Amino acid sequence: MGAIYKKEMRAYFTTPVGYIFVGALLLLTAVAFSLTTLWQQSWNTMQYFTLTLFVFIVLVPVLTMKSFSEERRTRTEQMLLTSPVSLWSMVMAKYFAAMTMMAGVILLTGLYYLPLYQYAEPETAILIGDMIALLLAGSAFVALGIFISSLTENQMVSCVITIIIILLFLVATFANSYINSPVIRTMLGWISVFARFGNFTNGIFDFAAVLYYLSITAVGIFLTVRVYEKRRWG
Repeated sequence: MGAIYKKEMRAYFTTPVGYIFVGALLLLTAVAFSLTTLWQQSWNTMQYFTLTLFVFIVLVPVLTMKSFSEERRTRTEQMLLTSPVSLWSMVMAKYFAAMTMMAGVILLTGLYYLPLYQYAEPETAILIGDMIALLLAGSAFVALGIFISSLTENQMVSCVITIIIILLFLVATFANSYINSPVIRTMLGWISVFARFGNFTNGIFDFAAVLYYLSITAVGIFLTVRVYEKRRWG
């Protein structure tokens, strides 16, 4: 597992993917923070965290699109399948590598909050809670992105499908206002990532939302393992 993790981390910085992800996420979050919180001279970061969540629609697929697609394209997948590493370890190594990249950048964005203490009295606990929520939502998206990557050898196809899926999870709440069916409204409300994220931006640490994000992560990882179990023995 450690060898695969190191290989993945090295791959992020020997190809443009890692630099694009880090640079784009830092740039877009900096612009979002400047246009919302700093521009308004307020410590209220609700708009900033909401915008950052929507930035994930494009950047998480960039981070995950090559996880397994590249292995299939370069025909190195069989080496992974025949290596003395369990499928769970293989998938988790790739998941942890992607999450290391994401967590590292999110922690760096914590530097944005320092100016807030010069003109306001921000509630540090809320800021930390919001960052945790970003990590949890990001974790769910990463797991889904890795799963999609395991289904195709085309990185662009993986990227586009992941963008669509993440977008559906985020806009499910907004679609409710145009749907009359109570059943469909309930289903959309259940899958909505955005609705649960809103509690954190309002200063509410929602344990049900934490469980929801972790469940999506677990499902994404489990499905990826199942794909490779079928491929190994198929």
